[in-house]
This record gives sequence, C-alpha cells and structure tokens, in this order.
Amino acid sequence: MTSRECDHIWKMIHVAYGYIITEKCSRCEIVSTYFSFEDLPPLEEYREGEHFWNVVESAQSFRFDFQCEKCGQLEKFDELMGLLMCTGCDKNCQVAKLQEILEKERTWVYVAFGFLPKANHIQLPAKKIGMLEDFFNHRRNSTDSRIKIVSQELVSDYSLCYGKVIKDVNMLCLTLPEEGA
Repeated sequence: MTSRECDHIWKMIHVAYGYIITEKCSRCEIVSTYFSFEDLPPLEEYREGEHFWNVVESAQSFRFDFQCEKCGQLEKFDELMGLLMCTGCDKNCQVAKLQEILEKERTWVYVAFGFLPKANHIQLPAKKIGMLEDFFNHRRNSTDSRIKIVSQELVSDYSLCYGKVIKDVNMLCLTLPEEGA
C-alpha cells in the first residue's frame, strides 16, 4: 500500500520533553523562540552579534513526529514549537472569538505555534494542523467534546496571549489512554 492510498492512522514517535524559551532583544525588541532539551531551561542573558538576548519566558512542552501505523509514512513536525490552549485572554483576538463561538458545541480551541520570528522560520502548513486535530480528536474517544487546532496567524498579538502551553501528550485527553495506545 502506498502512502497516497492509505487512510493514515498516526502514532506519535520521537517524543522529547523540554522547554520553549522565549527571548527578546533589548536593543531591537525582536522576540525569538527556540526549544531546549536541557533538564533546566537556560535563563542567562547573552549577546549574539548585534542582539542582546534576555529570556522573558520559559514553558515546559514536548516535541514529536507522526508515523502511520499502516503504511509507515513519517511526518516530521520540526516547524511546531508547541500547542497552546486558548484561554480567551484577549477578547479582540480571532482565536478568543472562535473559542467563544465553539464552546457552545463543547469544542476547545488550541493554537499550533511555530517558532519566532516568523520571517526566519518555516511555519506549520494547514495540512499538518489538520493532522494534529485529527490525531488528538481520535485519541480522545469522546463524543462529548472536540478539539479545534488553528494556526498562530489567528492570534492578534502574541505578547498578549496567555494560552496554556500543553506540557505532555495526555493533556489533550479527558481520560487516560489505554495501555499501549
């Protein structure tokens, strides 16, 4: 069976835990993010070329890839910094407005964030956002509620976003997964 013919059933592989580090240059005010696999997140200031970087936030998270259980196709998620649950903190944000509409249907909105600055990094394409949404909804085995995953492009101002960073694989499930799942 070729991957084009396959109705993929994705499993998460290469799961690695670490920290999303958000830094800001005190000279030009550019915001930058990266993922650190260290046991303790780096918090020290440093200079890189013309930039003076200061850590403004760190959040536990995890990285992963998908592999189809049927055909073996591998989908890497190198562009994904993390998933954030919308908390509706900025009522003018398109994501908060979507959350307000969808919560009547018991649908929770999450944002798939890529690395910053956006101009320097490839961002997550819509196809992969759809894969994430299908994967997490499939794992939930719940008809009571659903998950909607959207692009960071809908976030009006990243600096105002207080979304909750998803820290582990099971935070998108209402119940613990079955053994071996």
